[in-house]
Amino acid sequence: MKTLDQTLQNLAALDEPISIAGLYALSSLDKAQLEQFKTTWSTLPADRRAAAMQHLVDLGEDTFEVDFNALFRVGLSDADPAVRASAVAGLWEDIDPVLIASLLKLLQTDESEAVRAAAASVLGHYVYQGELEEIDAAKVKPIINALKAVYRDVAQPIEVRRRALESLGFLGDDDTGQLIAQAYHHANDLLKVSAVFAMGRSLDAERWGTIVAEELASPDPAMRYEAARAAGELEYTPAVRKLGELLDDVDEEVQLVTVWSLGQIGGEKAKQLLIAVLESDAEHLHEEAEDALAELEFKGDNLDFTLFDFEDDDEEEWVLDENLDDEDDDA
Repeated sequence: MKTLDQTLQNLAALDEPISIAGLYALSSLDKAQLEQFKTTWSTLPADRRAAAMQHLVDLGEDTFEVDFNALFRVGLSDADPAVRASAVAGLWEDIDPVLIASLLKLLQTDESEAVRAAAASVLGHYVYQGELEEIDAAKVKPIINALKAVYRDVAQPIEVRRRALESLGFLGDDDTGQLIAQAYHHANDLLKVSAVFAMGRSLDAERWGTIVAEELASPDPAMRYEAARAAGELEYTPAVRKLGELLDDVDEEVQLVTVWSLGQIGGEKAKQLLIAVLESDAEHLHEEAEDALAELEFKGDNLDFTLFDFEDDDEEEWVLDENLDDEDDDA
């Protein structure tokens, strides 16, 4: 592994590609090391800083063994908007309330649409923690007010508004529900997709389950993806049959999220669909199916499917593997 000095030398060597492996040396810097990093960082051109910051974000997403939060905080005040946007995204797991003021300022005043959208997304983590009562409600209230104001501001770009709505999805209040419903009926398809995303986050299956299930048949793969994900978050059992049909969707990302969703919903029908995936030739889904089955086992799934109505379930082919025993289809 490269030392900090070697990594900083590499960053400063503009004629050399950035050493991804060397970036691990920037994890968990102490105060003196951080100052050393800042000194080198300030000498780098914007494109080099932007590339390095994005690499740090990618590494942080790929492994839990690194901590670049101190570097992301440095990036919040960078002169380059691409660096700021990446730095904000990198702080997704950092729920230190001290960051709230900075993120709100970026949301409300940054000149870059990408930065404002990133801030809107990351602030959702604080909304979620507030719902769990892990953060004082008084600290979360300004975030909620700001996100709602941004969503209602039609002068804001759709990308910013939709990320604000997604972050508000964690809330269960009537006002937020009305915003989600409004977005779902909006003429802009992206906003409608984000409304379904927010429906899943709400965990309100009674209110949104039917809509989510209907969107599983959408001609738009982005909508099918979000609907499948939302069905899993809502644990909406009546969607299992339609999810089964998505296991051979033309879009592989839809297939993957469908497998995940079945693991979240659980029950005997979902379990058999997942087993069918493992027995199929769809090798790209096998690992996800194994994880989903492990999730079912972890939950100790014992859901009574006689409580749900699977309309015409015994007349439709919904199992991926034609050899799968369908003896329970009359449940």
